[in-house]
Amino acid sequence: MERFKQQLQAEHIPFREQEPLAAHCTFKIGGPARLFVQPENEQQLCRAIALCKAESVRYYLLGNGSNILFADEGFPGAVIDISALPSDIAVNGAEITAGAGVRLSALCRAALDHSLTGLEFAYGIPGTVGGAVYMNAGAYGGEMKDVLCTVRYLTADGEVKEAPAQELDLGYRHSCFEENGGCILSARLTLQPGDAAAIHARMDELMAKRVDKQPLDKPSAGSTFKRPAGAFAAALIDQCGLRGYRHGGAAVSDKHCGFVVNLGGATCADVLALCEEVRGIVREKTGYDLEKEIRVVG
Repeated sequence: MERFKQQLQAEHIPFREQEPLAAHCTFKIGGPARLFVQPENEQQLCRAIALCKAESVRYYLLGNGSNILFADEGFPGAVIDISALPSDIAVNGAEITAGAGVRLSALCRAALDHSLTGLEFAYGIPGTVGGAVYMNAGAYGGEMKDVLCTVRYLTADGEVKEAPAQELDLGYRHSCFEENGGCILSARLTLQPGDAAAIHARMDELMAKRVDKQPLDKPSAGSTFKRPAGAFAAALIDQCGLRGYRHGGAAVSDKHCGFVVNLGGATCADVLALCEEVRGIVREKTGYDLEKEIRVVG
């Protein structure tokens, strides 16, 4: 690790030591990262990954931290902060190209500014472009795969490639990047010309739905469980009488049973124990086996 730090310093790649990860995720949970690397551009990002591999330093690529549960012990290697990259967005006709660290909210506003429709579903999803592609983020009937054209990424072998969306195995909350070790660098989306007022109205409508239905006033990682075939996780949890169910500082939200929230001081252990208790009760009472959507990192 010392040699790795020296190389980062020599190449002027910013990093901090023992950075609390609770400050970098929406759940506000997690111990320290041994190193927290914040590349200032794409070249530094690729170089930081190459150095991790050369020095056998375990690394994790972090976007906005909106779907993550960090371990109480923290992360023993290098957390590489993609959101530190410049927020580059380019519009060419009905196509938008955005860097992996761009917030979805900024991307949606850029589409609105150019009267482009198709991305309204993503307004309010608290993530980055890279994270949204990685998990094929979706809401209100739309998914990234509906608008994604191509993705530039760094392969596990250190080569920069661009691939069409059809080759990325995009499915429900899944892409090939979960298995291939690639690092998403940017994405190109194809939208449609639309009416700015109608696009704005749809964005406002969906944001109002989020505020009305979701516990946005409490730290969480969004939907805790994936939607099981033929049912809805939140409805199953509510049906089992688990609204408000607690374990330590973690609880099933009173407002939306699909969310586990941090009531204050919740630990990773609290959240995981609560999830297992909820899964067990739902399985016993309904026969459905819920699968976590949040990603546990440690």
